[in-house]
Amino acid sequence: MNVFDPEVLGRCMSCGFCLPACPTYALTGDEASSPRGRITLMRGIEDGTVSLFDPAVQEQASMCLGCRACEPVCPAGVSYGLLLEQWRDTAWRGRDTPWLVRPLLALTRHDLVLRVLGRLRRHARPGPRRHPGPHLLLGCVERVLFPGVSRAARAVDPDLQPGRGPGCCGALHAHNGRLGEGEAMARALGDRLPGTIVTTSGGCAAHLAGVLGRDRVAELSEWIVRRGLLPPARTGQARPRVAIQDSCHLRNGLGVSATIRTAVGAVAEIVELPSARDCCGAAGTYSLLRPRESARIIAPKVREIADAGVDLVVTVNPGCQRQLRTAVRRAGLEVEVVHLAELMAGQR
Repeated sequence: MNVFDPEVLGRCMSCGFCLPACPTYALTGDEASSPRGRITLMRGIEDGTVSLFDPAVQEQASMCLGCRACEPVCPAGVSYGLLLEQWRDTAWRGRDTPWLVRPLLALTRHDLVLRVLGRLRRHARPGPRRHPGPHLLLGCVERVLFPGVSRAARAVDPDLQPGRGPGCCGALHAHNGRLGEGEAMARALGDRLPGTIVTTSGGCAAHLAGVLGRDRVAELSEWIVRRGLLPPARTGQARPRVAIQDSCHLRNGLGVSATIRTAVGAVAEIVELPSARDCCGAAGTYSLLRPRESARIIAPKVREIADAGVDLVVTVNPGCQRQLRTAVRRAGLEVEVVHLAELMAGQR
């Protein structure tokens, strides 16, 4: 079969450096549930010795978080995230698409529905444009679940203009068996929002940068640091103790983590969790498709938050924010989970 990019697939030398970084290998101890094991399956699919639709093969395509934690530790530079998207693009077609994913993908294709829902939820609205400025991507999930994030982002930088019209960037589609559709959605969004696009979602940032180019996309923490938008230092005031949850695609795909800490460190005392760089188990649609594994992945992180004695947990991705907020509440912790934009806006 011609499913995978042969050059990318051929880079893997089966060294095993990826195994300790993989959350599902840590859960199971099963080689098949590691990046190396899955690439072995991919090679079998490619040469015809393994069936793409074998239940065990489909299980591994589903069980992978797609967090890309294997990529920064890979000495051969294997773009594992791309291979996973190509795998699902072939395996999750038609009736093989997970049924829980189908309505979500359909909903995020309808810009009008997203605009109406977002306005009902009172996301940020465009202000008077005095000069061509950067576009603030409202996104699909975030404008509905966390509309305060876009309002906070505009409070941090009033020059950010919420894009008129565009909804989903296509990241959800690219990660869930609709790779071509997801890339087309990103290109269409880029055409409608010329110039710089600033996003408050790490997953959107990584997807858009991969399609439109790195120079077109800035994640909010990058934008804050680049534009010198850090608030002035305040003396004599108690600083909140804040833990940070990295966005997997932002950190592993784009290498963005330092600017998040620069922004948070300007207004708070950072308490680094041992698992700050590790996936929280949200992983796009993963927590919907595989709630048991998702709960097992986040459980140690919640214990770390409890032991750290922090006031806040800061996220840079709506999926992480929802996952952590739910888990923290269920654990009965008196810890607030907020987006970076909300933290920074509250300090101005």
